Amino acid sequence: MVLLGSACAGLLACAGAEVDFVAARKRMVERQIAERGITNQRVLRVMGEVPRHELVPAAHRSHAYIDGPLPIGFEQTISQPYVVAFMTEQLDPKPTDRVLEIGTGSGYQAAVLAGLVHEVYTIEIVKELAERAQKDLKRLGYTNIHARAGDGYKGWPEAAPFDAVIVTCAPNAVPDALVAQLKEGGRMIIPVGGGFDQELYLLQKKSGKIEKRAVLPVRFVPMTSSPKR
Repeated sequence: MVLLGSACAGLLACAGAEVDFVAARKRMVERQIAERGITNQRVLRVMGEVPRHELVPAAHRSHAYIDGPLPIGFEQTISQPYVVAFMTEQLDPKPTDRVLEIGTGSGYQAAVLAGLVHEVYTIEIVKELAERAQKDLKRLGYTNIHARAGDGYKGWPEAAPFDAVIVTCAPNAVPDALVAQLKEGGRMIIPVGGGFDQELYLLQKKSGKIEKRAVLPVRFVPMTSSPKR
């Protein structure tokens, strides 16, 4: 995470002044995303449109466009903007796609996807976060996002198969249910591993089998499952 200095990291208004969120978002796209190699114009466009500051807790709103993750409560975070853009570009979403997201969190990644695909199905295991994200996404006018609280390891079987799957929390191995719910030819982006030893993998389903390629070392919160009864 970038530490705020006397110049407010070049992104924020200084103490006592209001933040110009539109300007901060524009600089985020230019300096944090485009200059680091994200070239997909659709991704750059939507990153410049989604109001990230509306999807973080009020206490952190003025920091919404810094170059790093932010806490959103319940020991969860909203990912660094570059990581959101990178994962989205790697997924290569199409306008007709139906995408499954595991780990709604604040709803930011779902909002980004909503501007790129036909439908987004997003699951969050922390009920309070799921409810908050649903309210915020509805307030912001997103109509193609289906959100619910649930166990991401199980996916969303009644809505499957999906053209793409994006996972924003780290399991120790790729969940079989998510592979089963991915269409033939579909793509999945998922962090795998524990602690500091995580890799972001891009998967593609071909002839019923998964081809896997590591694309970026990352650090995400662990993926958790509902207690068994």
